[in-house]
Amino acid sequence: MFDRVLGLPAHPLFIHAAVVLVPLLALVGVLYAVWPGSRRHIRWPLIALAIATPGAVFFAKESGEAFSESPNFAAGPIQEQIEQHEDLGNTLFLVVLGLAIVALVMAFMVNVTAGSVSLIKAPVVVHWVVVVAVVALSVAAFYYVFRAGDTGAHMVWEGF
Repeated sequence: MFDRVLGLPAHPLFIHAAVVLVPLLALVGVLYAVWPGSRRHIRWPLIALAIATPGAVFFAKESGEAFSESPNFAAGPIQEQIEQHEDLGNTLFLVVLGLAIVALVMAFMVNVTAGSVSLIKAPVVVHWVVVVAVVALSVAAFYYVFRAGDTGAHMVWEGF
């Protein structure tokens, strides 16, 4: 299922969604966490991104695993590079999944009134723990999407 799309390898197609959605989720999550005035406008985009982004990363990860089983990538040094790339992709998926969960918790924990007043439906300590978690996981998501993309790009452009 994750091998090909219209006869083309699926991985180069699916990674584009992950490369776009991960930074968007991280950016919108941080904005929602630290800028109360933005919450009224970006709550639903945050929810949509928190639902879509883990799926995009999952598709990229699974299509990459199918792509790596190609006989063209059987040599030892290539497999080492692929394993490093896969490890980064697996970590990225876990980070994005965590970010999506805490972003959804934050989106439903903070109610925004018509006057852009944020009403927090949780104890203040819980609110700040979620805010710190969103910011930390957003930084990690930026890092891992860059590292995973960088290792993949080096394999493609520098040759195996």
